[in-house]
Amino acid sequence: MTYTPEIQEKEVTGATIWLTGLPSAGKTTIAYELAGRLRAEGHRVELLDGDEIREFLSAGLGFTREDRHTNVQRIGFVAELLASNGVKVLVPVIAPYADSREAVRKRHQREGTPYVEVHVATPVEVCSERDVKGLYAKQAAGEISGLTGVDDPYEEPETPDLRIESQNQTVQESAAAVHTLLGERGLL
Repeated sequence: MTYTPEIQEKEVTGATIWLTGLPSAGKTTIAYELAGRLRAEGHRVELLDGDEIREFLSAGLGFTREDRHTNVQRIGFVAELLASNGVKVLVPVIAPYADSREAVRKRHQREGTPYVEVHVATPVEVCSERDVKGLYAKQAAGEISGLTGVDDPYEEPETPDLRIESQNQTVQESAAAVHTLLGERGLL
């Protein structure tokens, strides 16, 4: 098939939506809820899960500051690549350091690709109660160290595009807030 002017590609706007926050803050749960809503509307969506990225794309990296920075940059590269090709990329990844997140934002700006930073600002006490992966219990028992927000720093975003306090609203309300922001930015 040859390309002719009569065959037009639909204008599709991709974007990276990065959900940052502490472990067990609700980032991934909100991202899956939002992904379902976006797919139902006909958007192309990919969700870059931090655990899967660590297993496949960043295998061999540890949890030093340098390794965490490298991991975030790799995820940012993949997210920008997908987003620049019309995909809504949801990235529920801790990304604990402000300079790492800023480098990802700047990559998107250089490429002209929309980037939205959502801070899932759940207090560490609530995250510890949720403890989805048992990390807080392991840290308290001395089995692990370097847990973000407990004995390793989490640098909260100073000016996120959206701040969600997941302990004060439902997952559906949280996803709806992100969806509303995307609409306001012309990304739907």
